[in-house]
Amino acid sequence: MLHEFELGMATDILIRELFKLEKGETFVITADTESDPRVVNATARTAFATGARPMVIWTATPLQSGKAAEPMLPAKALTAVLLEADAWVEFNGMPLLYSSIYDTAMKKNKNLRHLCLLGMHVDMMTRCIGRIDYPTLSKFQDIVTKLTREARHVRITSPAGNDVQFDNNPNWPVINEKGYADTPGSHMLSGQIGWSPVFDSIKGAIVFDGSVSRAGLGRLRQPIKLWVEEGKIVQIEGGDEAARYEQWLRGFNDAQMLKMAHVCFGFNPNAKLSGFILEDERIWGCTEWGIGNVGPMLVPPDGISGASHSDGICLDSSVWLDDNQITDKGKVVHKDLVDLARKLGRL
Repeated sequence: MLHEFELGMATDILIRELFKLEKGETFVITADTESDPRVVNATARTAFATGARPMVIWTATPLQSGKAAEPMLPAKALTAVLLEADAWVEFNGMPLLYSSIYDTAMKKNKNLRHLCLLGMHVDMMTRCIGRIDYPTLSKFQDIVTKLTREARHVRITSPAGNDVQFDNNPNWPVINEKGYADTPGSHMLSGQIGWSPVFDSIKGAIVFDGSVSRAGLGRLRQPIKLWVEEGKIVQIEGGDEAARYEQWLRGFNDAQMLKMAHVCFGFNPNAKLSGFILEDERIWGCTEWGIGNVGPMLVPPDGISGASHSDGICLDSSVWLDDNQITDKGKVVHKDLVDLARKLGRL
């Protein structure tokens, strides 16, 4: 009965406020054998209560993610369903995101509203959806997004040894993920701002000291240090987890799997390090880097295809947008953000 009442409130917020699901809409819920059935069933119940038509699809959990997962999935059937859906929430433990299933659905179904909530479980849903002050967080994220869009050069450091710099492409989107999925397109859990830098400008050290998605890793015991030149990983340092990660990346025999894909800021006030990448990449004051496949929402119109995708977390980040420092070791310091961070309980 853990958080049974709170889960009901969180699914109500998800369906009625974030999706704004309407009567008669076809609402697809995808899940695999790593998904939390309590979350899946509670979401379906709430969707049905609004008058929508929920359809829950369970699959076996593939051993890989993205395009590498497709031989292990009923890809044609999944694609066919999503082409006819009005809204789709992804609770999979192993993502359909960045697969050809996802690419085709998002490209051909122009009205599809997609929300990626990978591995969502009851506790995370209660904290990171049900207990969020959305108006205040929205104001906070709008300011960070504006500062990011206006910046031409970015530097990020951390106590673990992270020190990386890059330039921004003013013509590429900066995606402000507030958690809403009430407009067509692909959306994410609140508390994240993400974009793709000018790839060949990325240089320096990126140190994952929180967690890493894929490669069987999750929450890290030791940091993984990536040396990056012109957006490409040229060396990986660390212990046995670093060795496993490098082996996994190189195992695809795909040059894109050694290239940086995107960077994100984490600002969900209730996220904590859990080993679930959906939550970890929103830890307050972290930065997150994606490697491999680049989604079309980041580099329009088609993105950059890669065999798979992985994300890594740099905790307690210090960030400079041009000459404006917004965080210092994970703590918000920018004058336009301090009061909002305090209201969100983060100062």
